[in-house]
Amino acid sequence: MAPLISHIYEEGMLEAVAVPQTECFQAAVLFARTEGIVPAPEPTHAIALAIREALKAKETGEETIILTALCGHGHFDLAAYDTYLRGSMVDENFDEARLQAALDTIPVVAG
Repeated sequence: MAPLISHIYEEGMLEAVAVPQTECFQAAVLFARTEGIVPAPEPTHAIALAIREALKAKETGEETIILTALCGHGHFDLAAYDTYLRGSMVDENFDEARLQAALDTIPVVAG
């Protein structure tokens, strides 16, 4: 993450949320169909969360303001969209043990 984003996360000003890849692409396709813009994969996490929040507000009847940003287009990522639309995209589960095993291979540098 960028230093500024890391800082405001550490300050508790934002929450980090993991979104499954297929949910991101489902949101991206909905966004493309409603807005006419094929988003790059990176902002689809925010789009998916904006949709989650909108559905939650609709369900509870809460009036809320939802703001998200879009950066880039998905024209260079059409192979990923093809994978999703063919039903071949798979959500990977986070494996804490694999992460720790990888971190354990990083050498400790004095300094």
